[in-house]
Amino acid sequence: MAKLTVEDLEVSNCRVLMRVDFNVPIEDGRVASDKRIRAVLPTIQYLQKQGAKLILISHLGRPGGERKPEFSLKPCQKVLSELLNSEVAFIDDCIGKKVADAVFQLKAKDILLLENLRFYKEETSNDPDFAGKLAGLGEVYVNEAFGTAHRAHASTEGITHYIKQCAAGYLMKKELSYLGMLIERSKRPFIAILGGAKISGKIDVISNLLPKVDRLLIGGGMAFTFFKALGYEIGNSLLETDKVALAAKLLTEAKDKLVLPLDCLVTEKVDFKTREVSQLNQVDVKKIPANYFGLDIGEKTIKAFNEILQNAKTVVWNGPMGVFEIPQTAKGTFAIADILAKITRNGAITVIGGGDSAAAAQKAKIADQISHISTGGGACLSYLEGKVLPGVAALTEKTGKLGI
Repeated sequence: MAKLTVEDLEVSNCRVLMRVDFNVPIEDGRVASDKRIRAVLPTIQYLQKQGAKLILISHLGRPGGERKPEFSLKPCQKVLSELLNSEVAFIDDCIGKKVADAVFQLKAKDILLLENLRFYKEETSNDPDFAGKLAGLGEVYVNEAFGTAHRAHASTEGITHYIKQCAAGYLMKKELSYLGMLIERSKRPFIAILGGAKISGKIDVISNLLPKVDRLLIGGGMAFTFFKALGYEIGNSLLETDKVALAAKLLTEAKDKLVLPLDCLVTEKVDFKTREVSQLNQVDVKKIPANYFGLDIGEKTIKAFNEILQNAKTVVWNGPMGVFEIPQTAKGTFAIADILAKITRNGAITVIGGGDSAAAAQKAKIADQISHISTGGGACLSYLEGKVLPGVAALTEKTGKLGI
């Protein structure tokens, strides 16, 4: 994609309006994980070094267009100031005279964080007037929020109609480079691993990836809909009844490309709220007892998946292999994480598509051993589905040389 990047901009003494993704977990008024804040530090530091006047905008949670204190971005100001070792200013609004006065008083290298964009319902409805007011704060625009790039909101798409130069930051560039490599120029063998609860959320991903991959490994709750399509007993395991016919169709189309689990861990009783399970048994997927729940892939499956992955040159993983929130049924997910870390060390390119898979990689303590972990689960899925990301498409085209 030939889009402007942050290094294409002249930003000295210039007001740079930058969309970041500070949609971070807040617990007791404090940032519980600063991962998303750290992810944009290289772009912030670059712009600050270049003498920009930096205005940061973001959303946090879903306040529904209302001003709710628990969704304030104020806690992010403290964390960002500490990470940069310099003061970041904060103002409790994102449009209006008070904001404009603060913005136009900024000096070179100053950083100002504005309040939650979603305190205004006009943000998610991509209201042109709201987008125009935001745009009036900056002279150039940088989008560093890949996690929201699949949404046409005022701060991701609407704003670009009012600012001449709209560029991708370093994080956005990295995300698109890795995901673009997967779809367009992956080294073979190219293996995809898909898990998670439901097949319905991954239909388009499966359809788009099947022609491109050498193998597609299936795990998680979605596997049981495939088993049902094959006529197997699945007990009380997760099932999307209305997707059984589709699963059968995908199995026919995929032929030997689509690889299902060989065995699984089952239990007679499980409480998903308290995370308590009764005795677990490992059974062949063709022998799941009636009234039992399938909760994770088994040892034979881990071994089979490992054998396929050992020779992989490119791997993308999205979705856990089981209920990894429960320690007893997290083994399959953690095993996949460990395998990916190992093959990465041996030269494979590995990409984890955000969401639960990223959380699993963190829990398995191998996140720093993966080539790339996406910061946007929904945006990553949309990209893998082959969809256009509005927040990326809206960026300014680069002319004269190859862009991202």
